[in-house]
Amino acid sequence: MSLRDIGLALGVILIWGLNFVAIKWGVDEVSPYMLTALRYLGCALPAVFFVRRPKVSWTLLIAYGTTVGVLQFSFLFSAMKLGMPAGLASLVMQMQVFFTMGLAVLFLGERPPLLRLLGAAIALIGLGTIALEHLGGAVLIPLVMTLSAAFFWASSNIITKRAGRIDMFAFVVWGSLVPPLPMLALALLLEGPAAVTSLAAISPQAIGSIAFIAYGSTLFGYGIWAILLGRYPASLVAPFTLLVPVVGFAAAFVLLGEEMTMLEVIGSLLIFAGLIINVFGPGLLARRRVA
Repeated sequence: MSLRDIGLALGVILIWGLNFVAIKWGVDEVSPYMLTALRYLGCALPAVFFVRRPKVSWTLLIAYGTTVGVLQFSFLFSAMKLGMPAGLASLVMQMQVFFTMGLAVLFLGERPPLLRLLGAAIALIGLGTIALEHLGGAVLIPLVMTLSAAFFWASSNIITKRAGRIDMFAFVVWGSLVPPLPMLALALLLEGPAAVTSLAAISPQAIGSIAFIAYGSTLFGYGIWAILLGRYPASLVAPFTLLVPVVGFAAAFVLLGEEMTMLEVIGSLLIFAGLIINVFGPGLLARRRVA
């Protein structure tokens, strides 16, 4: 993996870590379904009028938009609306790494090297260490909803890999056409007209949150993410997201007042160590064998 692409991946991780704070601010004022609809409406318009549709079937585009937008974020935003802490949500969502690895073995025939599995195991220990601080007090329903969101994120990773080498930015933009109408329908069905009328009193902070979620997290973040998945094996790219909870916990501490304990610090260091092994380990081992 080139240094440039590693830098891009780390930039996406920084944005996605901050994204959980933006989501928390957003769902404090806006229905989670309406927030999802606005997020993808902002992603699709006006970009869809200037970006040519990627050379993939509508079936693949709809599958991507459904898994990453309708399913992933309706579950995640609803969980955070029900009280899932931003820091813990950023942690639990990283189960997508392991879901992605499993799905890549089942559907793509990928076989991750032993060192990547070792790195993932160390990172999983780090995730478990952080979870010790929170899972005992977590509400069951938001936790299950967040795990479901992680599974659908992993599913969208596999769909992205299926798309192959195409214009991935266009893939994200056109895939963003899928979520708005289903999410608007869910908002009206489950929450009534108040889901729409409440937008009249929305604060500048919530508007900024929606803009960050739409343009920073989705258009830039998922656009770059899709490009990286098109260039490299899913088992190499996906583990970068193990750093999201490191950023997420730090941002939640600074901006939301969620405290970070010693176990969370230790767990974050283990996650970083696992990522280093996963990304650099196989290449270093190969060079040593050649030498």
